[in-house]
Amino acid sequence: MDGDERDHSDVELVELRAKLAEITRQAEARNIALQRSRTRELALLKAENLPELLNHLVGYLRDSYGLQAVSLLLSDPQHEIRHLLLDAGRMPADFPNVLFVDSLFGVAPQLGALRTPWLGPYRAADHQLLFQTGSGLESIAVLPLMRQSRLIGCLTFGSADPEYFTRHEDAEFLAHLAVIASYCLENTINRGRLLRSGLTDVLTGWHNRRYLQTRMREELARARRDRTTLTCLMLDVDHFKTINDSFGHLVGDQVLREIAQRVEAQVRASDVTARYGGEEFAILLPQTSSVQGVLLAERIRAAVADEPFDAAGEATSITVSIGVAELSPARQEGDFKSLGEALLAHADTALYAAKAAGRNRVTAA
Repeated sequence: MDGDERDHSDVELVELRAKLAEITRQAEARNIALQRSRTRELALLKAENLPELLNHLVGYLRDSYGLQAVSLLLSDPQHEIRHLLLDAGRMPADFPNVLFVDSLFGVAPQLGALRTPWLGPYRAADHQLLFQTGSGLESIAVLPLMRQSRLIGCLTFGSADPEYFTRHEDAEFLAHLAVIASYCLENTINRGRLLRSGLTDVLTGWHNRRYLQTRMREELARARRDRTTLTCLMLDVDHFKTINDSFGHLVGDQVLREIAQRVEAQVRASDVTARYGGEEFAILLPQTSSVQGVLLAERIRAAVADEPFDAAGEATSITVSIGVAELSPARQEGDFKSLGEALLAHADTALYAAKAAGRNRVTAA
């Protein structure tokens, strides 16, 4: 082999080694990306409830990817997901980067044809409604969330790096992440539905006594932490036995349903309503004083008493009596079960005082 041949072989060998090094580097980078992707997906799969999953989707993923913004758009036309959050003791406002909408396409029409992740530059005209703020974003990834061929939402990533979401190989990992996120959302929502079915009164659609006890402890803990007052209303239908005796239990059930509807129209979304038993209802009012509770109780009393009920075609006047009690847990108090029982007992005592005073009235403990 002469010198020229050796030089040519040496060049080929150098080029071959460079190609091999590049292939090795790419393989190592892909393996690292795969491990990170699996870690992210595992974190989503470990979320035990809906609030935890939402925090993971918008908070954990933002930090994990080193992004400036992550937002989640969810289709919730019946407000069911929002109610499930309330059941879990959280407010939709606790998740500012989760957008609950009646129609996904009304916010982002381009989602109608999107079935795989879209990666590209951020354009305010097309993408600003997908984020709470698009300030400083240069590139984004839009991940459609599909379940059973139906679009249930989209997960949107935003970066200040114009090159972050332009690499084609990112799409494969993001597509798999979207599948996992969709599955986790469906799973936690179904789990919330199942939990709700065991904590819901079938007749009125309100929560039941078991749910009230759970939320009582949560609200007392919050009141102690925030140094606020928790007020409880106990409501009882006056002479309800007479309604059942005169018109039958089916009419009595209808009356209870309508009372629940009239009361629900007066309370806030953050208030906790429960059928306590029979014709008795309980309402927890977070961050509310007894004075404010009495004002609400008077509105509830009037909403029931001022308009007759249709009892088997007969207009019938029905009234309620309401007892009001408040509690401001001290810092050192931690037995929330006993505190809750005491608050309910005080409200119940006030309720029976209202009945003893003539019914159709509100009495504060």
